[in-house]
Amino acid sequence: MDFGLKIELQHKLVMTPQLRQAIAILQLSSLELASMIEQELLENPVLEIDDVKGAGAEEAPMEYIDRQLAKYTEWAEYLASENGRDGQQADNDFSPYESMADNTISLQDHLELQMDLVSVESTVRAVGLFLIGCIDDNGYLRTSVSEAAQVLGVPESTVEQALGIIQTFDPEGVGARDLKECLVIQIRQRDLGNNLAKIVASEYLNEVAKGHYKAIAEKLGCKPHDIQLAVDYIRTLNPKPGQAFGKAKSNYIVPDITVERTNGQYIILVNDSLVPRLTISPYYCRLARESDNETKRFVEGKLNSAVWVVKSIEQRRQTLYNVTEAIIELQHDFFDYGPRFIKPMVMKKVADHLGIHESTVSRATANKYVATPHGVFSMRFFFSSGVAGVDGDDVAVAAVKREIRQMIENESSQVPYSDQAISDILKQKGINLSRRTVAKYREEMSIAASSKRRRY
Repeated sequence: MDFGLKIELQHKLVMTPQLRQAIAILQLSSLELASMIEQELLENPVLEIDDVKGAGAEEAPMEYIDRQLAKYTEWAEYLASENGRDGQQADNDFSPYESMADNTISLQDHLELQMDLVSVESTVRAVGLFLIGCIDDNGYLRTSVSEAAQVLGVPESTVEQALGIIQTFDPEGVGARDLKECLVIQIRQRDLGNNLAKIVASEYLNEVAKGHYKAIAEKLGCKPHDIQLAVDYIRTLNPKPGQAFGKAKSNYIVPDITVERTNGQYIILVNDSLVPRLTISPYYCRLARESDNETKRFVEGKLNSAVWVVKSIEQRRQTLYNVTEAIIELQHDFFDYGPRFIKPMVMKKVADHLGIHESTVSRATANKYVATPHGVFSMRFFFSSGVAGVDGDDVAVAAVKREIRQMIENESSQVPYSDQAISDILKQKGINLSRRTVAKYREEMSIAASSKRRRY
């Protein structure tokens, strides 16, 4: 054994921080990218928002991107630049998440407000406020009457009185201890005289879940049709009355890409309305040239980081454009005729078409939505496995599911299609699908079996 020194040459892939950042930026949606840019603007003083509106509007998208990439290739150009603003950042009203910050009142606050409006004794009010604090976000009471009475040191009758008052509050069904009580409270508050629905909700929910309408009808001495009408009414009730409170309001999907058809051709527009265009501050360019060595090293580091961020954002835009262009070319029938004509396609096919790695396509399509002439779709929607057709051509799973749903929507309610019947009909249409696969797709779409879809 001995000690020695040797030189060895190796090839290996190194993930630099800049490369990791570029990969992370590629898979961000428009809203997430806008949030990331806001953070970069706070951390890197070299970056500024370009106030010029509509830059490159008259250019083709790819030409504008190429020009921007060429512009940001060498940050030395920024160091030599004397033009531009003096570094003073104008105020702007850019706030992509402003509409998402509006939360509604919490369930507890809503109930406490109603308790303040009720004329009751102070003891009952105190018990009621305690019970309100024990109600979860779904609107259910998570403590028993005996436990509340023991903790508060009051009779159980007082707790029952306070709970009865809470159960008359809005939303209907709040303060229930289980699902049956929640449904019964809602039926009682609506006061429609539907005694059959009240009986079914309180005593036969398990049988309803199994679709045993005939058995319930025999026990109650009525027709299965009456039971089914009662079940239809019960399904209009809210099993989680508290879910409407304390949540942020719903927001629409913001498409990252828009595809428009003009004169028989498809135009791709990368949506960057929420993403501000970045530029390098001329002030820091001059500072790097005129300052001492220590300041110059600091500013140059920030300049390099800023240029890499700008290049990564432009590269993301170019990659999204290229991937969408490839999808349009490979799924041309979908864009021409609609979702029924979507074809099976894997990401490797798009990657080979563009000459890039499959992982790049995966990151580019993650969390992205595209607005097409047929609606807004996730970019992952265009990638799906296929089902063998009778004529040898594969059919996309999404198209098969849509066909199954359409068949069930148009079926006879008295004689619904069984899974085997659906399988036979699909074979007549050229789609070779087994009964088990039909059942699998039906369950994935949350469609009940034929026995539970039958109407009496």
